[in-house]
Amino acid sequence: MTVKRMDIGRIPFIGAFAFCTDKFAVFPMGISFDEGTAESLGVPLAKMSVSASPLLGIFLAGNSNGIICPDAFRLEDGNGFGVDYIPGKLTALGNLVLANDHGAIVSPDFPDETIGVISNRLGVPVERGTVANFNNVGAVGVATNNGVLLHPNVTESEIEHVQKVLGVQADVGTACSGLEFLGLCVLANSRGALAGTTTTGPELGRIESSLGFLR
Repeated sequence: MTVKRMDIGRIPFIGAFAFCTDKFAVFPMGISFDEGTAESLGVPLAKMSVSASPLLGIFLAGNSNGIICPDAFRLEDGNGFGVDYIPGKLTALGNLVLANDHGAIVSPDFPDETIGVISNRLGVPVERGTVANFNNVGAVGVATNNGVLLHPNVTESEIEHVQKVLGVQADVGTACSGLEFLGLCVLANSRGALAGTTTTGPELGRIESSLGFLR
C-alpha cells in the first residue's frame, strides 16, 4: 500500500508537525519519527523549525515552487527552499491554504495583497474559498497533484470550486478513526502518503483511492 501509518513523537496528527510537496518534505527538529517510513514520500527529507516551534504543518504552506511562512516567525534551516514571509495577523498558514502545483484555495479572510504574494511564491492561481463552510481550508483537506480529499460535509458547490482551482478530482473522507480535519491527520504528495497511526483500514483505502494511488 502506498499509504502508510506513522506518528511524530507518538502523536498521530502528523499534518500538524510536517508538510510535503512533490520536491521535498520537512519535519520538525528534535522530535522522533520513523525516517524509513517517511521516505515512502519519495522526496528528500529536511529537518527545520519555525522560530523554535515544531508545528511546521500549522504555520507553513507551499507546493513544489516554494514555502510561505508568517512574517511573525522565521524558518530555521530553510535556506534553499524558496521562502516568502507573509505579513498580517493570519499566521496558521498550513490551516488556511490548500494547495498543489496547479492552484491554491485560501481562506476568505486573506486580503488581496496577501493573495498576490501567495500566488507569486507558489506560481499558481489563488482563489478564496471554503470547505464544509470552514475558512481553514488547509485543515479540512489534503491535496496532491492527482487528487484532493475533503471534509465529509463539503458542499457540491465547494467541491466544484476546489476541483476547478486545483485541477484534480475531489472525494470526501476521514482519518485517525473518524476525524474530519484531514490536513492535520494526513501528509501526502503524488508519490505517497502518510496517515496518523490511529487511521483505520477503510480510511487508508479511501485516502489511497482519492489521492490517485490506485491506477
